[in-house]
Amino acid sequence: MISSISVANFKSWQAMEPMRLAPITGLFGTNSSGKTSLLQLLLLLKQTVNSSDRVVPLDFGDDRSLVNLGTLRDVLYRHDESRTLSWKLRWDLPEELEVNDPSGGGSSFTVDSLGFGAQVLMGERRRPAVAQLHYDVGEARFRYRRSQGASSYRLDVEPEDSFALQRYRGRPMTLPAPVKCYGFPDQVHANFQNVDFLADLVLEFETLFHGISYLGPLREHPRRQYTWGGTEPQDVGVRGERVIDALLAARSRGKDISPGPKKWKRSLEEYVAGHLRDLGLISHFSVDEVREGTNLYQVRVQRTPSSERVLLTDVGFGVSQILPVIVLCYYAPPGSIIILEQPEIHLHPAVQAGLADVLIDAVAVRDVQIIVESHSEHLLQRLQRRVAEERLAPEELALYFCEFDAGQSRLTPLDINDVGFITNWPEGFFGDPVGEAMAMTLAAQRREGRQSA
Repeated sequence: MISSISVANFKSWQAMEPMRLAPITGLFGTNSSGKTSLLQLLLLLKQTVNSSDRVVPLDFGDDRSLVNLGTLRDVLYRHDESRTLSWKLRWDLPEELEVNDPSGGGSSFTVDSLGFGAQVLMGERRRPAVAQLHYDVGEARFRYRRSQGASSYRLDVEPEDSFALQRYRGRPMTLPAPVKCYGFPDQVHANFQNVDFLADLVLEFETLFHGISYLGPLREHPRRQYTWGGTEPQDVGVRGERVIDALLAARSRGKDISPGPKKWKRSLEEYVAGHLRDLGLISHFSVDEVREGTNLYQVRVQRTPSSERVLLTDVGFGVSQILPVIVLCYYAPPGSIIILEQPEIHLHPAVQAGLADVLIDAVAVRDVQIIVESHSEHLLQRLQRRVAEERLAPEELALYFCEFDAGQSRLTPLDINDVGFITNWPEGFFGDPVGEAMAMTLAAQRREGRQSA
């Protein structure tokens, strides 16, 4: 789980202090306030990890990528090429990591979290270059930095007494550029006797970002039938296009979900159907093969216990739009990070509120971390209510308000107390309902006055 992140000179964010992330993190705010940019930073790093190009520091993507950000100039704050893009993050490890000094120097320790930071600038021939990267391991910071005015790099440790690097005799002091923006080149291991663990740090970073799944705001329309060739997708797709593949893959491998102690395990389909019923959307949900051996499937739903079963295409649009959200929350492996962008689109207010309960349950049952960017007042209020009811601890929730002010994005942490109240509610957070009601009352009074005259 990512515990904190900060960024500087990324799109509309000139600087952002470390932002605490919780099991459920909610980003709210006006349009074009920078909310999506924070999600894009994580997606940028994910697709960089997935890239086969070891030379390019950051994979800014194309039309087939998770996110297409253009070039380094496009993402730099105010497109100022003299600026340096930088970010830092910290995350908890699923298991403790042992760092041992095989040279016998006595520098060995165990950690349950890691930190990472990097700086990328415009280098020679206007190509992105890594100015420095570092990993924070316990009290030690292992830094790989660019030499002043050169394209060569050096490895050092801060503070110096935290870990003693042992260099092989005769090896050069300078080293080549890092792998992407986060990896150490092979020459590091050839030059130093006791840095094998650096590969473990890189692996932990890659594992973290391999575990991120993203569902965007624009989801595919349902189809009358689906073809499944036995694939097991990593997630449900950016547009939810692989949601039926995920359901069938889970069915094929007998993936069951345990709701908690002393409760019966249920299949993913049963769990999803249960949530759809609880949300008041349907009474029955199933994925059925059209004819045995055809690999063609149809999704059938029943609106009420007394109604006919019909295809998903023949019921309200909301069911098909929330289906990928629910499936992803329970299909993703334990420990995953799920990014949801405006999951409430096309949903009735009551269902938006119920969606908050889905997120809370998924975090508890699947041990996932959820980062949600939303405009839904109903979802937020249900989260507040669950805090008041002690079904969600305040520390399990991190809420933020984003706004664009004086030419840059700003982030305000929302302080929520034990009874669910937000004590620093921003003015105009969700419009002005009191002002709207007053204006409506005054308009009604004026009309009554005209009619009585």
